[in-house]
Amino acid sequence: MRATHSNHLIDREPGVTSIQTQPGFAIRQHAYLIETPEGNLLWDCLTLLDAQTIDAIRKHGGVRAIAISHPHYYGTMIEWSQAFDDAPIWIHEDDRAWVMRPGPQVQFWRGETNQLFGSIRLIRCGGHFDGFQVAHWPDGAEGRGVLFAGDQPQVCMDTKWVTFMYSYPNWIPLDAKPVRRVVASLEPWKFDRLYGAFGRNLMTGAKQIIQRSEERYLRAIGA
Repeated sequence: MRATHSNHLIDREPGVTSIQTQPGFAIRQHAYLIETPEGNLLWDCLTLLDAQTIDAIRKHGGVRAIAISHPHYYGTMIEWSQAFDDAPIWIHEDDRAWVMRPGPQVQFWRGETNQLFGSIRLIRCGGHFDGFQVAHWPDGAEGRGVLFAGDQPQVCMDTKWVTFMYSYPNWIPLDAKPVRRVVASLEPWKFDRLYGAFGRNLMTGAKQIIQRSEERYLRAIGA
């Protein structure tokens, strides 16, 4: 991959930089660097890591910690950690069984929320995976709040809606109970913007879009 691909860093807003591999590889997910005065969080990981990427991220202040939404992005997380001084990797305890390459960098946490630094917190939503987590940054979007959701809730092609799936490759939807749990887990937190895993983002009104999407989804499955 280092011979044929490269990672591109794009500034999305103050404190948010997306990282994407070009040409597109596999499911073409985005990672994000969340920059705070107390250090930077790398949200989700890409397969490709090279010297150019490391240098570019160090120019943004490096990585204090890594957090990954769910097991689909675990592949090279140890390499990313090692490249940034063995930065801790935060994963929910409920997804421990999916970690195929354990290491001292991996930090498992329990419960429903985990406060990190720079006002960033992790929230366990469950659903797609038992330990699926999102990152909430209340200082983002000029204080209106940003949610980094991975692929749950998943921003639809029509970016006025989100959806919920148990398995995206197999098109297996979530049942009503886990969908309600996902939305309820986000209810206490203020956010206006959502960054998704595949470049489809909600730039305003994200929390309201999730709430009305829940209603539409539950009607569609007859719940």
